[in-house]
Amino acid sequence: MDGLRVIPTWRHGRERLYVCLPDGGNLAWYDRETARVSLLADDREEAVLEALGPFLTGPVSVGPPPVPTPAELARLSLHPDDDLAPNRPGEALLIALDRDPGPPRLLRPDPRRGALAAERTVGEALDRMDGAGWHALHSIPLPGGDRVHHLLIGPGGLYAVHALYTRGQRVTVADPQVKLGRHEPRPLLRRVRADAGRASYALTAEVHPVLVLVGASDVTVPVPPREVRVLADGEVDSLSRLGGVLKPADVEALHAMARDRNTWAGL
Repeated sequence: MDGLRVIPTWRHGRERLYVCLPDGGNLAWYDRETARVSLLADDREEAVLEALGPFLTGPVSVGPPPVPTPAELARLSLHPDDDLAPNRPGEALLIALDRDPGPPRLLRPDPRRGALAAERTVGEALDRMDGAGWHALHSIPLPGGDRVHHLLIGPGGLYAVHALYTRGQRVTVADPQVKLGRHEPRPLLRRVRADAGRASYALTAEVHPVLVLVGASDVTVPVPPREVRVLADGEVDSLSRLGGVLKPADVEALHAMARDRNTWAGL
C-alpha cells in the first residue's frame, strides 16, 4: 500500500477518511455519506482504493474532487473571526462565566449555569441532526446584546430555537406569558417571536420561532400559541422529520449566509 495511511476526520458534520502519504500529504478522501472517493492524483487510484478497502462497505464512485458550490466558496472566503459555525451551544454564557464565575454555588445558585445547561442540552440535540441534511448554529450575537440561542437550517425550513431551563418545575404557557412554578409569568414568547423576526430580516427568509422547555416536570398549554412551536427537550428531534421546504442548495446557501457574523451586524 506504499505506506499510505487512512485518517478519519469530521468536516462540517460529515465523516471523511483521508488517505495520506507518509509525509502527511493528502492523496484522496472518502466521504461515507456520498459514497465517493475524491482523488487528487489519478495515477494512485489503485493504491488509494487498496488502502481504503477495509473501510468501504459497498460500491463507491471515484473521481476528481467536485467543483465547489457558491456556498462552499463563500465559506472558504469567510474570515475565521467572522465565522459563527465554531460557536459552542451557550458560547456567550461560557465566555461570561469564564470572565465572572459569580458566587460559590453553595451560597446562591447562578441562573446562568441553568441557562447554560439548557442551551447545551438543546444544542447537542440539534447537532445530532447534522447528518440528516440540517445545520445548527449556536449563540448568534445580535446588536444590542441580544442573541439567538440556536438557528436550525434544513429541508424543513429555518427555526430560531430558544432554550429555557425549567428543571423540575411546572410550566404554563399562555401566550405571550410563560409561568415557571410559583414565579411570576413573563412574556417570553414575545422575545422568541422577536428573535425569529430579526433572523428573518437578516436572512431574507422565513424563520419559525421555537421554544424548548428543558427539564419541565409538567407542561400546560391551554391554547397553542400563535406561530411559536413549544417543545419539551426530548422532542427536539421532531424538527428533523420536517421537510419539503428547502432544496439542499438553498440550505447550504442560507447556512453560508447565517454563519457570517456580518449578516447580523446591521439589524
